Order: sequence, then structure tokens, then C-alpha cells
Amino acid sequence: QVQLVESGGGLVQSGGSLRLSCAASGFILDDYAIGWFRQAPGKEREAVSCISSSDDSAYYADSVKGRFTVSADNAKNTVYLQINSLKPEDTAIYYCTRKIYDRCYALGYVYEYDKWGQGTQVTVSS
Repeated sequence: QVQLVESGGGLVQSGGSLRLSCAASGFILDDYAIGWFRQAPGKEREAVSCISSSDDSAYYADSVKGRFTVSADNAKNTVYLQINSLKPEDTAIYYCTRKIYDRCYALGYVYEYDKWGQGTQVTVSS
């Protein structure tokens, strides 16, 4: 059974940091690209990052470049999203998701991802 479980969210002050984790099971991380999306209240779900081990590539949305870093530990079948210099506008539920391809190519769209975690809440206070 394919499963993605996020953790690491919380309430932090502006300028703070968090590391989100996405534990994958039921499939081999090497075989798929993994994306991170976020959804703020009243807004559409947006892609923030994608990582693929097959070609050692990572992609970021312009709004998070330089602040977010995605990484993968294939031995642990876990993907991480390090978030630094947090801003109030980063407040959202963060989801990790499995892409239908083994490579990112680009951040992509929701329909290109087939399995989703339950999400972890990140709240940034000003």
C-alpha cells in the first residue's frame, strides 16, 4: 500500500525555520519524483518544490527559492523540506506527493501527482 506521511509542521515566528519530513512506504523513492505542495486558506494548492533521485534534480517555486531546500534519504525512503527565513505568507498546509514520472522535469501540476499525504500545518506568526 502506497503511503506518504508528512511531519514537522508547527507554529513558528517570522524568520524561523522548520524541517518537514515525508516518509514514503509501499514504493521505492528512487523510482519516482516527489513534490511538495502547499495550500493556504482560500487559495489553490501550489507546487513549491520537486526532487528526483534518478537525475539528481530539484526544482523550486520562485517564491521560495533561496529559502527552501529539498533533499532525499533513499535509505530511509524519506524526503525532507528545509524551510528557512519563514514569512507569514508561507502559512499553509504542506503536502508531499508522488509524481507519476521518475523525474521532475519541472514543478508540474496537481494532475501529474497520483499519491498524496495528509499534510502538515505550517503557521508563521509576524
